[in-house]
Amino acid sequence: MFSKILNYNIFNGSKEELIKYINNMEKVHVISGNPEVLTSGLNNKQLYKNFISDKSVIIPDGVGTVIASKLVKEPVKEKIAGIEVMEELLKYCNENSLGVYFLGTREETLLKCIENIRERYPKILIKGYHNGFFNLDNCKNIVNEIKTVKPYILFAAMGCPRQEKFICKYMEDIPSKIFMGVGGSFDIFAGELKRAPNWMIKLGLEWLYRVYKEPYRIKRLTSIPKFLLKVNREK
Repeated sequence: MFSKILNYNIFNGSKEELIKYINNMEKVHVISGNPEVLTSGLNNKQLYKNFISDKSVIIPDGVGTVIASKLVKEPVKEKIAGIEVMEELLKYCNENSLGVYFLGTREETLLKCIENIRERYPKILIKGYHNGFFNLDNCKNIVNEIKTVKPYILFAAMGCPRQEKFICKYMEDIPSKIFMGVGGSFDIFAGELKRAPNWMIKLGLEWLYRVYKEPYRIKRLTSIPKFLLKVNREK
């Protein structure tokens, strides 16, 4: 069920198998394992300890991770995009009337995201929300609020590695079952960004579409060849 890449266990089942797997865990950090996120883990002891723990599940989110799995001759079954996992978890919460807390992005974007999610998933319990502009080391009020409302899932959309650092720092204090960093997903749910066309997603070219829409991302693409070179050296 897992492929070993640079000492990380990467989930190699289907998206459906993943949802079942994480819902059966007592407490879990779902990590969108693209090369940038995994490299952040290698460069930060706290993140690395969390990423390799039995309370974390790393999904192969990114063509770079899919290629890496082939390099180590343990290919994953499919690329699993973080936003698709978020959508499946929202559906699950909607079907079971479970609570969700949304943390991150700008206030205006966050409110629009929640409005659209409420419309699409009317049975979800929105337990609370807060924008992403706060000090990670001085946010007791936010943590206490989340602890009080006890959401089933905490989605954090603050970019890598900030969202992962928040989860790693406060995961044990917060009585939620599922924690997930979802990057720009709130922007997509808010309608401010769009995913690539399906044909680009199927061809593994979603990264190209995102760079076209957000040119600043091109600098971040350097993490892919660096990651693959490291995997190739240490396989």
